[in-house]
Amino acid sequence: METTTSNDGTTLAYDHVGDGTPVILLAGATCTRGVNFLLAQALSEHFTVLNLDRRGRGSSDDVSGAPPYDPEREVEDVAALIKAAGGTAAVYGHSSGAAVALHAATADIGVTRLVLHDAPFNLPGTEQHGRDWDAHLTSLLAAGRHGDAIAAFMALVGMPPTMVEQMRGSPNWSAMEAVAPTLGYDSAAMGDRDGGLVPTEEIARIDVPTLVLVGGADHSFMIDVAHLLVAGIADARLEHLVGAGHDVGPEIVVPALLPFLLT
Repeated sequence: METTTSNDGTTLAYDHVGDGTPVILLAGATCTRGVNFLLAQALSEHFTVLNLDRRGRGSSDDVSGAPPYDPEREVEDVAALIKAAGGTAAVYGHSSGAAVALHAATADIGVTRLVLHDAPFNLPGTEQHGRDWDAHLTSLLAAGRHGDAIAAFMALVGMPPTMVEQMRGSPNWSAMEAVAPTLGYDSAAMGDRDGGLVPTEEIARIDVPTLVLVGGADHSFMIDVAHLLVAGIADARLEHLVGAGHDVGPEIVVPALLPFLLT
């Protein structure tokens, strides 16, 4: 593990493995860098991989005093990793991490290639879901109800109530509660307060080659989201990982990434 410092003084922890062109990995909501450990190891055979603990998770702290949760803080975090990588890097984001990667690609911070994997934006006509979620999450976090915030998130992504209750009684629950405030960053990155739709004006400014990966076996709406992303980004291509769920291993992801990242 190595560390670097973001613009606001936050210490960012990341695994630094492999050799070659730098690739930064950004995980989704509630996840530490551990979720991308196997992917980082597989990619390290071809690239220098910087696998980040997003702020407030794992070994990274957060000195921003959030809320309010500003997506710009995480763009600055990516910028700090790119600087540590030598000034340029490809960026892979999964789930809400894809939204962070998207924002980073529109900033002048050295992103050379962009991978958006299962970005869970809302489709037109469903934006009220995003607004409702952001308002509910904000109220829970403001009240210090971190366990309820995690439970609400699990319900949001489709976990059955009985399983959520089982999770509440598990030894890992306290660790989940500890990262609950970071859900505010995920909601901010997704733009939930404004509906969580694909940010069409922003993606029109992306000027780097972009790969949009989507499975769709768990959440079929993401396939339509992926098509909207490809349609709005000037140099984008779609790779449909047919039959793949939201959480897939490197044996599925790496064969799709290599032809894109190595060209």
